[in-house]
Amino acid sequence: MKIALLAHDRFPIAAPFAGGLESFTWYLAKGLRERGIDVVVFAAPGSDPALEAEELAVEPVSLSEQARNDVSMPPEGQVRETISYLQVMTALAQRDDIDVVHNNSLHYLPIAMAQSLRQPFLTTLHTPNTPWMEPALRLSPGVTTAAVSSSIAHMWRDVTAARVIPNGVDLDHWSLGPGGDSLVWSGRIVPEKAPHLAAMIAREAGWKLRIAGPLSNQEYYESQLKPLLSEDITYAGHLEPDELHHLVSHSAACLVTPQWEEPYGLVAAESMACGTPVLAIARGGLAEVVQAPGGRSVLPEATEEQTVTAAARALDGVVAMDRATVREHARARCSLDATVDQYVDLYRELVAR
Repeated sequence: MKIALLAHDRFPIAAPFAGGLESFTWYLAKGLRERGIDVVVFAAPGSDPALEAEELAVEPVSLSEQARNDVSMPPEGQVRETISYLQVMTALAQRDDIDVVHNNSLHYLPIAMAQSLRQPFLTTLHTPNTPWMEPALRLSPGVTTAAVSSSIAHMWRDVTAARVIPNGVDLDHWSLGPGGDSLVWSGRIVPEKAPHLAAMIAREAGWKLRIAGPLSNQEYYESQLKPLLSEDITYAGHLEPDELHHLVSHSAACLVTPQWEEPYGLVAAESMACGTPVLAIARGGLAEVVQAPGGRSVLPEATEEQTVTAAARALDGVVAMDRATVREHARARCSLDATVDQYVDLYRELVAR
């Protein structure tokens, strides 16, 4: 069997990962290859050669000066992205060696062009509803969908009936660690992930905090997070996978503090796999992932200050959780092998139709 994986065209599928979607695609491709399944990947140039996956290349967008100066010209990045997916879908329509096209992008065009393919087409929903993907799915009733959590499937329920296949983490990489004397927060430094809340929780509870992740929003970092940094609350940068594993596995607890409806919470699963218990603000799919005995979710309060206080009060109980038990919870609920196996089963169902 040969599977084409469509990812985000802005980032390569390589470490250090730009975000959870890139991490998901890398680990899925790796898991498929380990099962003897050939993989074709579309992403930004520079994906990890260790995946041994064929890369779908696209020609750079070439615009005339007249086109660039047109008053209706949208941002060039938007044009480039759309034309890239147009090229990829056109190329896939001409191939007869691919069994299933699995779309993990956040762009509407692959969905809109799915009916031009001879192969079955699967889209995994990684986010809440977007204004581009929602109408594309409404107009493409033949597209099969999966969702990374029951929460995401529920959000999309009026548009598509998505099969829930929870994300999973590589339990070999995210191995049990000894813990430590500080908290950890990891993820993209953006308002919706809200690391500033983690800093406020750590400060109120009297704990050290190490923050790691790509600076995806410099303005947010400068205005909201940087003023909270201190000797006890530090930013470690965008770490390589082994460095991040060391940081997380040597932490007393992990804080996950979204201000949006978190689709799944891969960071929480990674942390629990290390034996590091998680304190999460229960938004979106996080409450499905962060449960006792792996951690605790607290409901968001009316104000940031009230949410911070509620989380800080819950922290001692989370830190006290047994690390080996936390790890076993992750093994039972967040295994990458289970995720890959469910996708392989779905691919086979689609091919057999």
